[in-house]
Amino acid sequence: MRKAERLSAILDRVADHGRVDVEDLASSLGVSGATVRRDLQWLSASRQIVRTHGGALAVDPGDEVPVRIKASRRHAEKSRIGRAAADLVADDAVVGMTGGTTALELARVLAGRRGVTIVTNAINIAAELAGSPGLQLVVIGGIVRSSYELIGPAAEKMLANYHLDVAFIGVDGLTAREGCTTHDEMEAQTDRAFLDRADRSVVITDSSKIGVVRFARIAPLHRVSDVVTDDGADPAQLQALGAAGPRVITV
Repeated sequence: MRKAERLSAILDRVADHGRVDVEDLASSLGVSGATVRRDLQWLSASRQIVRTHGGALAVDPGDEVPVRIKASRRHAEKSRIGRAAADLVADDAVVGMTGGTTALELARVLAGRRGVTIVTNAINIAAELAGSPGLQLVVIGGIVRSSYELIGPAAEKMLANYHLDVAFIGVDGLTAREGCTTHDEMEAQTDRAFLDRADRSVVITDSSKIGVVRFARIAPLHRVSDVVTDDGADPAQLQALGAAGPRVITV
């Protein structure tokens, strides 16, 4: 197993269980304990985990994790979600997209489409799509966050000028009771503005966010048309989401 594959597997294990043990990782990955310790040290140095004696812990959920680190987590699942979400985009549609690593995977699929207009507040998504010959790209202005998203009153004022056929939003938490939530209140308001301007609203999120509640509420689930997630989600949680209103698509 290559180093990149080991690191991704370790991050997935930490995300699922909150902590990992060197001996267990060595056994499941088929490598030596020394190799695992070097991998954990590398992940700790890049602030993706917290190193402990004999293993590692997940970082505090309230900590701001850099986008380049988030992108390495559950990459295969996010790619599947992005491809499935792209199937919901009709020809010549006007598509709103907030930021996030799952949305970035969707953008990479849409880059090959023609006749679609993309309206986004994410700098990295704009950079991914800039120059795509078949697309019209509109970038919403605002205050730049470390997530590469532009948020705040300026973003919301500009969004008010557009009609979106479909809006895709990412979340940091998703439950039937609390709906869509995120860490930052201002980000939640900008995300809500995307939903307000769209005929159809779609949440795209990997299964690690389902069953989680964060600080700021974006919207209740009855405001969401569809949820696209991976098949690692708890079936009971998925059933509860579907009962609350949206169509749930797992990939």
